[in-house]
Amino acid sequence: MAGLKVEWNDWCPGCGNFGILSAEQQAIQELGLDPKKVVIVSGIGCSGKIPHFMRLPVSGVHTLHGRALTFAIGIKLANPSLEVIVNGGDGDQLGIGIGHFVSAGRRNVDITVIIHNNGVYGLTKGQASPTLKLGVKTKSLPQPNINSDINPIAVAIAAGYTFAARGYAYDVKHLKELIKKAIKHKGLAMIDVLQPCPTYNDIQTKEYYDKRVYKLDDDPTWDPVVKKPEEVEEKMNKAIDKSMEWGDRIPIGVFYQNELVPTYEQRILQRSPSYLDNPPASQTVEFEGKPITDIDDILKERSIG
Repeated sequence: MAGLKVEWNDWCPGCGNFGILSAEQQAIQELGLDPKKVVIVSGIGCSGKIPHFMRLPVSGVHTLHGRALTFAIGIKLANPSLEVIVNGGDGDQLGIGIGHFVSAGRRNVDITVIIHNNGVYGLTKGQASPTLKLGVKTKSLPQPNINSDINPIAVAIAAGYTFAARGYAYDVKHLKELIKKAIKHKGLAMIDVLQPCPTYNDIQTKEYYDKRVYKLDDDPTWDPVVKKPEEVEEKMNKAIDKSMEWGDRIPIGVFYQNELVPTYEQRILQRSPSYLDNPPASQTVEFEGKPITDIDDILKERSIG
């Protein structure tokens, strides 16, 4: 889907996805990334349209529900020279995809995950998503939500993500800077983006967030960056505590960043010194239409066949 240009889109007027798309494109351009080296991966839902609507000649992969992370990790490990960015809804990443979301933290692959968090399943008419608060009744729900919510920041940090941030879709400039930081971060980065859904979430609206969000950057004492191993536990706990602040004030910004943890690519390199010079995507698997490896011989070597 590289270079695909779509002249229209079917997002609702006022959808927060417009802000996320704009911030993402600006971040890629301002970082001077080669579009041919950028891959945008998405799952199912309104956020899944992001690869289709990019105005940059990047490559896009629109994948299965809850499986965007697995595709993205495979792409990155096959060709570590690529910049891989995942776009997924709160239902896509934290509902059906929660197993992959948590497991990804164990590996610390150098990719960026952007969660479009609107509290509902917008594409399927507004059912409660995993991030909708207990007791909240949005437009499509016949009764208040009966489930407790998932905190994306807390889950990501506990799972092992080495960069965790929260942005706001209607503050494009601030979100753009967060995306730039996430891309430059060496390790697995996640941004939880508060994204109003004007059609189905009539509680957490633009007006709701505009009155509440504030930037962590404005607090000179806030320092989310781990500089030595001894700081890890303290800064993780502070980040999780801060992410629980939700009410009259909702913080946005970087909650936690730790580049002391080796990336998965670095771990592979320790076992296979030629990994970066000769990654799987660069290896020859066939010659003149014929495979160069006989699978039967491999099976015999391992006493499988």
